[in-house]
Amino acid sequence: MDQGEIELSHPSPATDPAHVADVAQTRVGKAQRDVVALGLAAAAIIMFVGTGGSVLPQVVRAWTQGGQGPDGMLVNALLLNIALIIFGWRRYNDLTREVDERREAEKRACLLALTDPLTGCFNRRSIGPKTDELLAVAKSRGQAVAFLLFDLDNFKAINDLNGHVAGDALLNAAALRVSRLLPPENVLARLGGDEFAAVITFDPANPATIDRLADRLLETVAMPFQHEGLSLETTISIGIASSDKTRSGDGRIDAQALLHNADIAMYHAKKQGRNCHYWFEPEMANELRFRSELETGIRRGLTRGEFVPYYEQQIDLETGELVGFEMLARWRSPALGLVSPEIFIPIAEEIGAIAEMSEQLIAQALRDASTWDPSLTISVNISAIQLRDPWFAQRILKLLVEANFPASRLEIEITESCLHENVGVVRSLVTSLKNQGVAISLDDFGTGYSSLAQLRSLPFDRIKIDRSFVSSINASKDASTIVKSITSLGEGMNLPITAEGIESPEVLAELRTMGKYKGQGYLYGRPVDATTVAQMLAEKGLLVTERTTQLDLKPDGPIDAPAWSGTHG
Repeated sequence: MDQGEIELSHPSPATDPAHVADVAQTRVGKAQRDVVALGLAAAAIIMFVGTGGSVLPQVVRAWTQGGQGPDGMLVNALLLNIALIIFGWRRYNDLTREVDERREAEKRACLLALTDPLTGCFNRRSIGPKTDELLAVAKSRGQAVAFLLFDLDNFKAINDLNGHVAGDALLNAAALRVSRLLPPENVLARLGGDEFAAVITFDPANPATIDRLADRLLETVAMPFQHEGLSLETTISIGIASSDKTRSGDGRIDAQALLHNADIAMYHAKKQGRNCHYWFEPEMANELRFRSELETGIRRGLTRGEFVPYYEQQIDLETGELVGFEMLARWRSPALGLVSPEIFIPIAEEIGAIAEMSEQLIAQALRDASTWDPSLTISVNISAIQLRDPWFAQRILKLLVEANFPASRLEIEITESCLHENVGVVRSLVTSLKNQGVAISLDDFGTGYSSLAQLRSLPFDRIKIDRSFVSSINASKDASTIVKSITSLGEGMNLPITAEGIESPEVLAELRTMGKYKGQGYLYGRPVDATTVAQMLAEKGLLVTERTTQLDLKPDGPIDAPAWSGTHG
C-alpha cells in the first residue's frame, strides 16, 4: 500500500460501533427481563406463603371432615403462585447455565489469544509474560533462563515446492518433536511463520546442559518427516541468550532483551552454515550492526551508481594473445572504499537486490566492451537467484539490444551448483540465450556434483576449471589429476576449457603441457576498471575509436517463452 493511501475495510465486530451498540442494547434488554422475571418469582413466593397458609388448611379440613372447600379465587391465586415459582426456578437455571457458558467461552477466547492455533504452542503475545514468569521462578531458585530462538532452514523453499498443507504439517511435526525434548515447566512458543522460541531454566554453573539440549534438537528436527507420501527434510539454526548475561537498555533482564540477543545469535548461526547453535556474544551485535549498515549502503549504492565493473584478462595460453575479459563486480563505497564482491554479493542476494545490481553491471560492461576490438569477448557471472527468474533470458537480450552489442561476443557463466536447483529451468534459459548467439559456460567445474548426463543434456559452449584446482597443480597430485581429467572430458565432448587461477609461471608451464586452454589469473594482472582497460587496449591498438559494431541477434532464432508462467517482475 502506498504511503498516505487509506485502506478501506469493514470494521470488525469488536470495533464496529453499530455492532457494539446492538450488543449493549441486547444485554440491557436481557438484564431488564431477568430483573422482571426474578421480581415476579419473588412476589410469587411471598404470595404463596400468604395464600398457602389460608388455602391449605381449608383443603385438609374439606378432605378429612367434609364440608365446604376453599374459595375458588384463592385456589387460582395459589396455582398462579406455584406456576410463577416454577417459572422463576427455570429462569434461574437458565441464567446459571448461561453464566457457565459465558465463563467457558471467555476461557476459550483467552486460550486462543495466548496459543498458536496450528501447533498448540504459546504465541508471540504470550511468550513475554511466560518468560517473565520463568525469570521470577529462576531468580527465586538461584537459576538462570536460557532463551532459545530457532527457525527452520530453507522453509520457504520447502513450502513453495510442496504446498502450504505440507508446510503446515512440517511446522506442526517439528513443534511436536521439540516439545517432547523440553524439560517440564518450560515454555515453547511459535512466534510466527517458521520461527519458534523455547524458554528453559538451568543452572548457570552448568551451561553444557543447554548445549546438549540444543544438539538434541538439531539432531531430532533433522530427521526426515513423512507427510502423505512425501519425505520432508529440514534443519534448524538456534540462537541462545542467557539471562545471567543479558541486560536491556535500562539494565533490567526481561523477555524482550532475551529475544533480541537470541535473534542476533540465530543470525550468526545461519551465517556459520546453519544446522548449528550459538550463544549470544556482544561481538555479534557489532557484526549485525555492520550487516545492517551494509544492507543500507547496498540499497543506496544502487541508486547512486556505486557498483562498477572491473575486468580480468583472459589469455589464449597457446599464443599468449588477449582474447577477452571477465567482468567482476566492485563496490566503490564512500564509507568503506573499494569493497570485494565476497562481502556484498551474498548480502545483495539475501535482500533481493542482486538482479538489479547484476543488470546495472552488465549494462555498463556492454557499453564498455562496445569500444573494444570486435575480436574481444566479455564474460559475466550470474547468480543462482537470477536463474529462477523466467524472464532472465529476455532481460539479457534487452540489454544487448539497448547497447547495440553483438550477442556472439557475450558469454554467460553459470556455476555448477546452479544445476541442482532446477535443471529444466536452466535448460530453457540456456537454450533461449544460445538461440540468439550468446555463449554459455559452466563455471567452477569440479566443485559441484553435476552428472555427466546433465553436462551432456545442457548445451554449454565452454567449461571453466575452478581456481582451487588450477592453482594447486604443481603442489598437489590430486589437483593435477583432476585438471587432466576435466581436460580429457572437455576434449571428448568438444568443449573448450578455461583455466582460472593462473598465478605463477610454473602453473602456466604445467597447463601448457596438458592441453589447449584459455586462461586467466593474477599472473596476467589483477582486475582493473574500465579506464585502465581502455588505456591498455589503446596501447595494443585494440580500442575502437568509433562504435561500428552491429547487433547480431540471429533473425531466425526464437526468443523462447519463460520456463514457467509468471509475472514479469
